[in-house]
Amino acid sequence: MSKTVEIHIKRRDNPDAPARWEEFEIPYRKNLNVISCLMEIRKNPVTRQGKQTTPPSWDMNCLEQVCGICTMVINGRARQSCSALVDNLDQPIKLEPMSKFPNVRDLVVDRSQMFDHLKRVHAWVELDGSHDLGPGPRMDQEDVMERYAYSRCMTCGCCLEACPQYDGDNYIGPQAIAQVRLFNMHPSGAMDREERLEALMGDDGITNCGNAQNCVKACPMNIPLTRAIYEENRETVVHGLFGWLKK
Repeated sequence: MSKTVEIHIKRRDNPDAPARWEEFEIPYRKNLNVISCLMEIRKNPVTRQGKQTTPPSWDMNCLEQVCGICTMVINGRARQSCSALVDNLDQPIKLEPMSKFPNVRDLVVDRSQMFDHLKRVHAWVELDGSHDLGPGPRMDQEDVMERYAYSRCMTCGCCLEACPQYDGDNYIGPQAIAQVRLFNMHPSGAMDREERLEALMGDDGITNCGNAQNCVKACPMNIPLTRAIYEENRETVVHGLFGWLKK
């Protein structure tokens, strides 16, 4: 008897339609990942019960766990579907869209809010590109290592899916706070340090962190998110107490 893979997908035709589960079964192959399974289902979208249905929708791009766009909830845990191997998952494999973002269709979500938060905290270094900047200032090796860890964020949203505080517009979230830490540590980025700290001091800012520490466990890149929250919380307190002296 040939082996098969059983997959259950939580589907929705459009943002206003009710969600429903559909079950699929595909032939097993060694080293299958979840995206390979979805592509197999898309070729012949027929449920286990023999009902013809529409091909499932999902996002994907790099297929190397770099872009983060294929993130979905797999067996109850947010992770990248490109690196989730069938051999390491319990069956039936249950696929759901992330719950902290608006569901567009099937496994596709609208993650615009994450990028809006990055704009709000000015998560970049201003460069006009019109002159030779030279080799740049020297940085302490320990700071370089810490900054490198934050630079690995792929804006996948796993930390936000795991965070009990992140819901709607009530909390800016650990990924944006970690990017504040990244750019405030940069000698050139520090020029906009106060603007970033002010962005974290709003009603939905860093003080809304509930210290659950789920984010650091959920991050697939092992980014020290709790350290970033601690450091930026300290910076915002100092800025709130003494920042007015600089004005």
